[in-house]
Amino acid sequence: MLSAYWHVIHTKPRQEQRALLNLQQQGYTCYLPLLATEKLRRGTKAVVQEPLFARYLFLQVDPAKTGQSWGSIRSTLGVSRLVTFGAEPAKASTELIDSLRTTSASAHAQPTRLFTTGDRVQIKEGPFMGLEGIYHMDDGERRAMVLMELLSKPCKLAFEPGNLRKL
Repeated sequence: MLSAYWHVIHTKPRQEQRALLNLQQQGYTCYLPLLATEKLRRGTKAVVQEPLFARYLFLQVDPAKTGQSWGSIRSTLGVSRLVTFGAEPAKASTELIDSLRTTSASAHAQPTRLFTTGDRVQIKEGPFMGLEGIYHMDDGERRAMVLMELLSKPCKLAFEPGNLRKL
């Protein structure tokens, strides 16, 4: 008996979720590895789920199911094309997918931080615009503590995360 294997699907820009949903509604087993990251949204930090591989997802093909065709996959909303090497569709092993699932599960527990202690940052706006400092820590939800040297003295100053740029 042949075992199931995975193919790589190339999606349209920022339509990974749409392609995933539409393929699942057609009865396909799909996997879209996601990564939790901190992003600035309207000046505040938010944790968002982003695809680990932008514009790619994995589709499981069971050799026993002969009713599934490439035509329906290619014409699915959100799908750009099936990734191929020449005329042969690219295959991903089940072990690779299992490894990605394990990695993705651990990444959900600890999101990628926008700033980490010790990062060099530059102030983007206000009276300290253009000055550099060292990111120290978050001070609640809406502020970040930055260590700066002012008048030859080290100082801790609070800034909105949207006013900082990582160097």
